[in-house]
Amino acid sequence: MRRPTALFPLLLLLLLAGCTATTPDDKPDAGKRWQPRPGVAWQWQLSGRLDTSVDVPVYDIDGFDQSKATVTALHDKGRKVICYLSTGAWEDFRPDAKKFPKSVLGKGNGWKGERWLDIRRTAVLEPLMATRLDMCRAKGFDAVEPDNMDGYQNDTGFPLKAADQLRYNRLIAKLAHDRGMAVGLKNDLDQIPALVGDFDFAVNEQCAQYGECDTLTPFIKADKAVFHVEYELPTTKFCANSRRLKLSSLQKKYELGAWRKACRGAGL
Repeated sequence: MRRPTALFPLLLLLLLAGCTATTPDDKPDAGKRWQPRPGVAWQWQLSGRLDTSVDVPVYDIDGFDQSKATVTALHDKGRKVICYLSTGAWEDFRPDAKKFPKSVLGKGNGWKGERWLDIRRTAVLEPLMATRLDMCRAKGFDAVEPDNMDGYQNDTGFPLKAADQLRYNRLIAKLAHDRGMAVGLKNDLDQIPALVGDFDFAVNEQCAQYGECDTLTPFIKADKAVFHVEYELPTTKFCANSRRLKLSSLQKKYELGAWRKACRGAGL
């Protein structure tokens, strides 16, 4: 390569500026991270054969069960894809289950094969969760839905405090953001005021049934989507309020298969 001469100082400065482009070791630019907006339509399917024919811009699917090829196929249809992971509970059916020491496993969380995690043990859990998020990134997911993010409000077998939950949830958000992915706050309604700035969207179950949907408005006011599901209420019981609040609302069955019924004008 020929060395630049003193006759071209401006050209040299321009060339040097061009060499400061992002490298693989740089942290992703937050401005380039996907940001779902209020009212965006979605599909949430975690069981059964994945139905990719639902005409919505956002899919939320299982990060372990679905392949990179599936994510790519959804991208080819113009979809954004969210990677579902359990970050607050252990699941005995996951391929990395044996990597979790027994000391971090608490009581069952109500689902077969699942136990709460001691989220205070970040030295143990952070590398395990980082590996899971690496998997989501490698498969091309745009975002992450970390589940079981409110252990401190449950009988986990550990003396978890609200501060422990805030610390852990922010850690998960940072791990996702460091990998260029958006991240959603799952349930954990009481901590929304403290965490809305750390998360890119919310995922909620049954806020209408329990009269809690207004609690999610900080996300809407921040121009961030709220992906909402009801299992026991028909759409006639919650859609009007969902439209008022600009929630992306669905009626689903507990097994979270392909079946869905959306609120018109609120996540159709």
